[in-house]
Amino acid sequence: MIPKRKLGPAGPEALEVSALGLGCMGMSWSYGPPKDRAQMIALIRAAVERGVTFFDTAEVYGPLTNEELLGEALEPFRGRVVIATKFGWEPANEGETRWSTLNSRPEHIKQVAEGSLKRLRIEAIDLFYQHRVDLEVPIEDVAGAVKDLIGEGKVKHFGLSEAGAQTIRRAHAVQPVTAVQSEYSLWYRDPEKEILPTLEELGIGFVPFSPLGKGFLTGRIDTTTQFDESDFRSTLPRFEHEAREANRVFVELLRTVAARKNGTPAQVALAWLLAQKPWIVPIPGTTNLDRLDENLGGATLQLTPEDLHEIEQSASKLQARGARYPEAHARLVGR
Repeated sequence: MIPKRKLGPAGPEALEVSALGLGCMGMSWSYGPPKDRAQMIALIRAAVERGVTFFDTAEVYGPLTNEELLGEALEPFRGRVVIATKFGWEPANEGETRWSTLNSRPEHIKQVAEGSLKRLRIEAIDLFYQHRVDLEVPIEDVAGAVKDLIGEGKVKHFGLSEAGAQTIRRAHAVQPVTAVQSEYSLWYRDPEKEILPTLEELGIGFVPFSPLGKGFLTGRIDTTTQFDESDFRSTLPRFEHEAREANRVFVELLRTVAARKNGTPAQVALAWLLAQKPWIVPIPGTTNLDRLDENLGGATLQLTPEDLHEIEQSASKLQARGARYPEAHARLVGR
């Protein structure tokens, strides 16, 4: 079975989850066309059978359809799993399918919570993240709104996604933050500068999304890979042809270690993340059962201090080519 980890302050209030969660966004949105619903329900339930207890979704994924998918898939396991979802986006105009406007006003947060509870078929949201920091709303008001929801029994834990260190501190002073979610992997290590030290100081867990570099670190993407126009990687500078060619060095490093450990690049990438801190819980996403099994193998692959030193020595000499987001999206992170 998958080991367990705890997010948030030590003690009985900590949120215990499987050491690897399952990011579910790509089942409905962003990584090409939506996948077959019945197959995704079967995949989610297979993850539960394998010991995964932590599932990640958001109101905006779909929009709305990913929460509905998890609600149906996980209804038989209510009380045995932890579901994290997110608030903070809305369509720019009524009826639009593209949600491009931030909205973290307290009244909106409470409306979103009610909708998410219905779609997820649960009585309380286990972990409720602000999806992106909304500069139009003081973070203290956001934290206060979630604190109210916790007091009403509709939310259990508060989280932030892609927030900056000072924002995390301000929010935590109003309502303790259980977890912060941001991108983190061997080829995107910016959280190590300010975020991880802040979380360690405050006793907050860390949930890396895209722990496999949006699939790149698995070694199954190369310069010949074609992305559907509905796959958002087609818009990312880091996935342009020249960047992919230059970034192969990260995959080669992982392959070298994987060959020695009888594992795969993906498993080494996940094991490396787990080895950084005991309160880190990556959420790799997949729509394929074989890939799910491969990823879960990363939870038990043991990297020795010598392995970690080798990875660090080699990775410290590498520089990822290409920005991880287009400029418009990049402005929304780290605020």
